[in-house]
Amino acid sequence: MVSLPSEDPAAVFEDLFHAHGWTSSWRNGIFPFHHFHSTAHEVLGIYAGTASVRLGGDSGVTLSVEPGDVVVIPAGVGHKKLGASNGLGVVGAYPDGQHSDICRGGERPHEHNLERVSQVPLPAMDPVYGTKGPLFDHWDD
Repeated sequence: MVSLPSEDPAAVFEDLFHAHGWTSSWRNGIFPFHHFHSTAHEVLGIYAGTASVRLGGDSGVTLSVEPGDVVVIPAGVGHKKLGASNGLGVVGAYPDGQHSDICRGGERPHEHNLERVSQVPLPAMDPVYGTKGPLFDHWDD
């Protein structure tokens, strides 16, 4: 969990992610439909409100997120917002050199998406802790 100041808490995530090579950041929410990215990993930093998020498709894992939480979503993993409080604030970003697409099941042949996901390189750094972060303890190539 990241500690957030009361004044512009989104900037904390933007600066942190950028410092660790996760650029192309944006401020918004989380789509309320299953989608995934076949060309980029994604990090989400929650700076306001709360949400229930499903990762991994219909039979995936449901998480409750709140301000200060960070969620890293590998390329190819479906995700969607199930519900949220008013005022949900999210900063998202992608590793340097990666640009996201938005894929929904059935848009392209499954083999095409698997091939694209398999070519997305691991990020160079953990978006919160940099080169010494726990991301790589939990992520196999």
